[in-house]
Amino acid sequence: MKLTTTLAALGFAALASVATAGGHLPDLDGREVVVVTENAYPPLQFIEPGTGNAIGWEYDAVAEIAKRINITVAYENISWDAMIAAVSQGQFDMGMTGITIREDRKEKVDFSDKYMTSEMVMLVRGDEERFDDAKSFAANADLMMAAQPGTTPFYVGVYDVLDGDEANPRIQLMETFGATVQALRTGDVDLVLTDGTAGNGYVEASDGGLKIIGEKLGTEDFGFIFPKGSDLVEAMNAAIADMTADGTIEALNKKWFLDYKLGG
Repeated sequence: MKLTTTLAALGFAALASVATAGGHLPDLDGREVVVVTENAYPPLQFIEPGTGNAIGWEYDAVAEIAKRINITVAYENISWDAMIAAVSQGQFDMGMTGITIREDRKEKVDFSDKYMTSEMVMLVRGDEERFDDAKSFAANADLMMAAQPGTTPFYVGVYDVLDGDEANPRIQLMETFGATVQALRTGDVDLVLTDGTAGNGYVEASDGGLKIIGEKLGTEDFGFIFPKGSDLVEAMNAAIADMTADGTIEALNKKWFLDYKLGG
């Protein structure tokens, strides 16, 4: 799928005068960039119910980046557990799926500068009364949580909530973030960890079915990933800095974390 979305179509017409591919930003002459994503981490990127369209914060951000540095984007889909390896092997030019910038991952891929900082929160059912923080969850051996293996929620669950054992049977491993939330809704698990912005979106859309409890469990920075040594990193960083400076990042945050209603 080629990227053809315009800035005005995304609701940022007021910023169009500053969004140019020339001038102080690199111009990559319409170069095609193949971006891989999972489409399973709302509101960053997901399949919109009812339309089947791939949408989200990251799609809008990359559309704006493409306009500013003059690239053409083609999207591919892959599971989270295969993404970092595939990008590191050069199968794709870039990966996006709310990827936390971590030192161990930097050994395999290059990261852009951060485009978002988020904090882990505890997402539970709206009628949950058996626990109200990480300590009380850990103390009840009957309680279960769900997470995708290898993700920040998984590691925070292991080391900040439970006992540090990555094989702890109280963590049910699932392929997508959406599956973990569905398991929470149906009562198959009792806790899902997510970044605060996504968690607030789910709570607002749940009509009381979900809530956030306890203290925030940690801070994480999200970035795009590239094969080691990619010449795209510098151009992407320039665009991210430009979008931060002129208010586009803030406008995206408002659109997807305040105005957009997940599932509605």
